[in-house]
Amino acid sequence: MKINIKKSIAFALLAVAGLTYATINADSFNKRMSNESEINKEEPLVSSSQQVPDIKFKDKNGDEVSLHALKGKVVFINLWTRWCPPCIQEMPSINELRKTFKDNDDLVFLMVDLDGEIETAKKFMERKKYDLPVHVPNSEIPRELFSGSIPTTIIVDKQNNIVGRRVGGADYMSPKIVESIEGLLNE
Repeated sequence: MKINIKKSIAFALLAVAGLTYATINADSFNKRMSNESEINKEEPLVSSSQQVPDIKFKDKNGDEVSLHALKGKVVFINLWTRWCPPCIQEMPSINELRKTFKDNDDLVFLMVDLDGEIETAKKFMERKKYDLPVHVPNSEIPRELFSGSIPTTIIVDKQNNIVGRRVGGADYMSPKIVESIEGLLNE
């Protein structure tokens, strides 16, 4: 097998440049998140009281989940992808939030992989040891809920009202978020 030295060097340089870029961006993101962590702990969600449209998702078994069918439950929707650093950054706090409420059947978590690759997303969750249920969109997500920026988190109350929406990473184990979820569950 003949190896093209120029192509090998070019590939190696591209790989190093990509890793350097990713490292710089990850470092700058981590600094920004640590500087903003107090803001995110205090006000991670924008309040709203808009009725949620009937968005549909598919779970790992191919079964459809409809938001309107979840009326009577509090729904935590996180729109994410595996290649998004802020998505990955906030995932441990979402996993801890789910563990905090694991015995409450009135709280549903929908971790929606926007790449639509449910098997790959499921393997990602298993590899990271997260107990988060993976879904993919099975209908269009309205622009007023998802502007295209990830991560986006939407919280829906028991009456199918959107009570919170956050674009960007956040600490979902902050006392205010935990308190807010408890309040929604007790309504």
